[in-house]
Amino acid sequence: MIYSAEQLKTFVKNAFLAAGASEEHALLASEALLAADLRGVDSHGVARLSGYIRLWQQQRLNMQPNIQLEHETPSTAVVNGDLGAGLIVAQRAMDIAIEKANNVGTGWVAVKNSNHFGIAGYHAMKALKHDMIGISMTNASALVAPTFSKDRMLGTNPIAVAIPAGKEPPFVMDMATTPAANGKLEVNERLNKDIPKGWAQTKEGHSTTDNCALKNGGAMLPLGSDREHGSHKGYCLGAWVDIFSAVLSGANYGPWVPPFVSFLSPPPNPVGEGIGHFVGAMRIDAFRPADEFKAHMDNWIQAFRKAKSVEGQPVVQIPGDQERLIEEERMRQGICIHSSVEEDMAEIAQLLNINRP
Repeated sequence: MIYSAEQLKTFVKNAFLAAGASEEHALLASEALLAADLRGVDSHGVARLSGYIRLWQQQRLNMQPNIQLEHETPSTAVVNGDLGAGLIVAQRAMDIAIEKANNVGTGWVAVKNSNHFGIAGYHAMKALKHDMIGISMTNASALVAPTFSKDRMLGTNPIAVAIPAGKEPPFVMDMATTPAANGKLEVNERLNKDIPKGWAQTKEGHSTTDNCALKNGGAMLPLGSDREHGSHKGYCLGAWVDIFSAVLSGANYGPWVPPFVSFLSPPPNPVGEGIGHFVGAMRIDAFRPADEFKAHMDNWIQAFRKAKSVEGQPVVQIPGDQERLIEEERMRQGICIHSSVEEDMAEIAQLLNINRP
């Protein structure tokens, strides 16, 4: 069924309110979650709402977090999310990073004791309206096997960078450090479709197209898929995110990161608190005049748009183009929600005694 963005946003907001969140936090969560659906990242939008509610039911997510600064310098900070939803905690951390960048040129914030924070790009993009470059990343529960391993040691650990331009739309890179995010496997499972070769391996370490590979004891692969195609580079990127997000902040890292799904218990003997994020903001005029930089970003973008396409292939896109075009279309035509997600929405509505959209 097709829903408007406003219908879904209202439903998500009401769900968070009914679970005890404040008006401010419910609004922040609904905006972050809907950003994923609008930008075409269906795996991280309303489809994730039931996960947050189930974690709250198990008291593994705090709907009334007291988000605190635990340590800071003029340009850095460590934030304790008090087990709040990462959708909210990461936005508070980004606000702090932006404030520090305003004061001293750059701001960097490491976060611990948080939860799943939605799409990384949403948080990085908060810096754009301040003429700043935004960066965001988060670790996640271990589903990814390092190069040459059968063991799950890392999460899909996404990285996002948002860079403003002048007349051109901003450059927005938002990527997992795996060939696909875990949610893409879930989408393929809902659609009963095989996953592409190179996304996952069996529990014995063999390549597979089974969309239930993880449920059957397998693991996701790092970006690059195998050593010959550069999986060691994807492994390095995922490790970088894990260290910046958790070893630096005091969150759990590697195989100790708690899972988002409520039916799996957190690993025993934790080495930190909750899930970790790392966000940053850089004021452009701390490096060169902002108007000058943005004019050159326009020139950079225009040059890449003019790059000749291989015959039979689409025109060259700038990172962020596809998501921006999908958002424009979905704002006009609405958002198609899969029947299984609608069933989850119906259960949430009944559980929390709120209206379905």
